[in-house]
Amino acid sequence: MKKALFLLFFLASLGLQAQIQVRVTDKSTGVPLENVRVKVANLPLQRTNASGTLAFPGNALRISFALEGYESFERLFEAGEHEVRLEPMVMNLGSVTVTAFESERPLLEQSAAVVQLTERDFSRFNENSPVNAFNQKSGVRIEERAPASYRVSIRGSSLRSPFGVRNVKVYWNEVPFTAPDGTTALNLLDLSNIRSSEVVKGPSGSIYGAGNGGAISLFSQPSLVGNRVSTDFLAGDFGLSRFRVGISQQVGEGGIEASVVSQKSDGYREHSAVDRQVFQLGGFFPVSEKQEIRTQLLVSDLDYQIPGALNADQLAADPTQARPGSVAQNSSISQQAVLFSLGHLYRFSEKTSNTTTLYLNTNDFENPFILDYKKELGFGYGLRTKFVHDGKLAGKTLRLVVGGEYQNSLTDAQNFGNRSGVADTVRFADKLRAYQGFLFQQAEWDLTEALLFTLGLSENFSGYEIDRQINASGGATGVQSRDFDPVVVPRVALNYRLNQFSSVYASVSGGFSPPTIDEIRTNEGSVNLDLEAEKGTNFELGYRLGREKINIELIAYYLQLDQTITTYTNENGVVLFRNAGSTDQKGIEASLDYALLRNAGGFVKDLLIGTAYTGQFFTFKDYQKQDNDFSGNDLTGVPPNNLVSRIDLRTRPGIYLNLTHQFTDEIPLNDANTVYQDAYNLVNLRFGWVKSLGDWDLELFAGVDNLLDESYSLGNDLNAFGGRYYQPAPTRNWYGGVKLGWNY
Repeated sequence: MKKALFLLFFLASLGLQAQIQVRVTDKSTGVPLENVRVKVANLPLQRTNASGTLAFPGNALRISFALEGYESFERLFEAGEHEVRLEPMVMNLGSVTVTAFESERPLLEQSAAVVQLTERDFSRFNENSPVNAFNQKSGVRIEERAPASYRVSIRGSSLRSPFGVRNVKVYWNEVPFTAPDGTTALNLLDLSNIRSSEVVKGPSGSIYGAGNGGAISLFSQPSLVGNRVSTDFLAGDFGLSRFRVGISQQVGEGGIEASVVSQKSDGYREHSAVDRQVFQLGGFFPVSEKQEIRTQLLVSDLDYQIPGALNADQLAADPTQARPGSVAQNSSISQQAVLFSLGHLYRFSEKTSNTTTLYLNTNDFENPFILDYKKELGFGYGLRTKFVHDGKLAGKTLRLVVGGEYQNSLTDAQNFGNRSGVADTVRFADKLRAYQGFLFQQAEWDLTEALLFTLGLSENFSGYEIDRQINASGGATGVQSRDFDPVVVPRVALNYRLNQFSSVYASVSGGFSPPTIDEIRTNEGSVNLDLEAEKGTNFELGYRLGREKINIELIAYYLQLDQTITTYTNENGVVLFRNAGSTDQKGIEASLDYALLRNAGGFVKDLLIGTAYTGQFFTFKDYQKQDNDFSGNDLTGVPPNNLVSRIDLRTRPGIYLNLTHQFTDEIPLNDANTVYQDAYNLVNLRFGWVKSLGDWDLELFAGVDNLLDESYSLGNDLNAFGGRYYQPAPTRNWYGGVKLGWNY
């Protein structure tokens, strides 16, 4: 009798226990979604059934949801029945929130040209570099003169970048990844270190400091949707191989994530091999309801060969050959770097918070080149902090953002002669210091329900110190320094919501870009402290339409750039720099994404098309070089027209196909506009199969780059001495691979 009463009491208590029931559906079609990964802290990972449902005991739980092809979702649920509508991973301008300019608003409410890239954008291609993923977006272009040798151009901002990334500010997990000397070693990152990205196009100094091109934010924060072990393997033509293994482990409400990746290739051209290993360790630790801590450790070891540019005759004879002398002199780069960051978020209240990130880095750089041999050993540190307050002014919502950023780097730099790839006698040696910092303030005021007013301002300072220790040519030694005059950079913008689905915006923003240390201190030993910072003013108008099946964006801008820095090459092949008057940069950007078919329950789950057009009508306004007047000429290195079209197909059995076509117009290769690279069409294709098998996720894929077997350069040398303009890109090449993940 007692046992029967106990059983009845137990069953009754189960019936009275609070329960949270969720039903997961496709937001567009309402169809239930099966195999959605559902995670609650300290509980095993679960998946939805055929009806898209799950139930958990409890009164209140924070639950996260993830499914391939959909935006991840997380929020707090209370006891009862709930429907979770997952957004298909096609950028919906009205629902996707971006954090550019610290505004954390949907794209429809952004008063700036912002591009967002997701994991789906990166996985449309071979995943061994970020080039193709970024190049499918209007106004953005990454060039790759040789494997792992990147040059970033946002709205044609690569004129002064013979190598490396300049004139663009890059952040990685809110850490300034651009050094205080203005250069960015983007090739230290593997694509697995980038889960998503936001690109601000045009001057953005009111929040991000120096750089007329814009700013790129890269994110790879730990994914806290359960515990997971994963591995990838990729192989392809020209000796390409890439292997990655990673693990994520939930720890309470936070977690840690670690990965290591090794990528190697022989390269299409002679002397163009790459060998890179990257280790990343990240942690996310909620200390309390008010505090969160994030940590990142990045260790990168990169070696890549530099084949060098060819002239037209060499290109015609054999595009795979290296520039004469590159092999004998072992022209290459070896770079080892360590970056550690610590981020802290503190919520003073529901309306006020502070985020502060500190970082330390080291860099060991070695660069034998045809003409010399460079060695650098550097150390750097910095921080970025911001306070955000959401309040009211005259009864209207007001968001205030104030903060600052400071960076400092110390480098021992030595230049030697190069004797058959070995450092010879020292030519000159310097101790270098570079610093930059700025304070920023921004107010976003909702004047009406439809009209948002933004006012931003930053105060910037920067400088260099070059302490020449050795000068074998007999020149002067000692300290030379340059402190740039403080620069105040404003931004004023308005955004008007026409209706629920569309908006227009207008903005006027300032930008500036001081010369980098490599532009002031060149490889042949000269120091040019007379170089002035570029200064620009950008006027911009934009229109956006965002609905469930269609997104449209139209942008027109006009950038006036003064003291433009351009390159020239002396008779020894050394790249030098000078200010070249001013430029007029008028541009049009248009993009369209449309879901031809979306049916979560059918054989074809979705069929998406997209296109992005970039029109860059840039000219030298006032540019005279010795006796030559190039005023009115097209801006060097900038294609006037670029068009990218995409088709994405996903099926219910897991088969997918991604097809991309890119047309790039002819590109002027010298200031005189007498030499051009021909226009070209680049077609890339990837197809594969994705399947969830219980706790396992499997993907098999293959693809082809340059399907049409075009002859082209993905990055040219500009104003090159001896006509050495061309850096031939690979011909048609295939790849294939597998991804495997275990959720435990």
